[in-house]
Amino acid sequence: MLKVGLTGGIGAGKSEVSRLLVECGAVLIDADRIAREVVAPGTPGLASVVEAFGTDVLAPDGSLDRPRLGSIVFADPEKLAVLNSIVHPLVGARSRALESAAPEDAVVVHDVPLLTENGLSGLYDLVVVVDADTATQLDRLVRLRGMTEDDARARMAAQATREQRRKIADIVIDNDVPLPELRRRVAEVWAGLARRAHGRQESAEE
Repeated sequence: MLKVGLTGGIGAGKSEVSRLLVECGAVLIDADRIAREVVAPGTPGLASVVEAFGTDVLAPDGSLDRPRLGSIVFADPEKLAVLNSIVHPLVGARSRALESAAPEDAVVVHDVPLLTENGLSGLYDLVVVVDADTATQLDRLVRLRGMTEDDARARMAAQATREQRRKIADIVIDNDVPLPELRRRVAEVWAGLARRAHGRQESAEE
């Protein structure tokens, strides 16, 4: 098994890269999706979030109002740290369980938005960073996700810088390119990952 950490700044296009890697054959463990699951209605995670932030972060149906919570924590580093202290251990436990269920020769890609910020690079055999120009990120967040420019800039500012992410990268995928070029680059990266995973499996069997 080859454990790959995949990260990138908000709006860099990491989700598209993870989708393409799955097309190639990767086993994807999506930290964002798991983060939503561990605070679903009725979970201990949601109860802890409400205890920390109050019932104002709940939608009328009792689910977590993620935009409301986001507007609170992304403007306050201390509150963001409180939220992370609740959610991250739950996400970590679920991620480890999914990883242990993957085939021995799998390339397991952990899609982790805050990999750099939380110093998690040591958990993986290698780290792939999806990188895009800051102006590209801002345009995607405003044009495609409907954020205001101020909100988009605040979200970006709450994350690591491009330089910090690139510093921990074993592989960088440039996503300031058209989709066909991105697809070609991801296929090239996948070929290398698959070779490494196969080589590790052969070594383990010797």
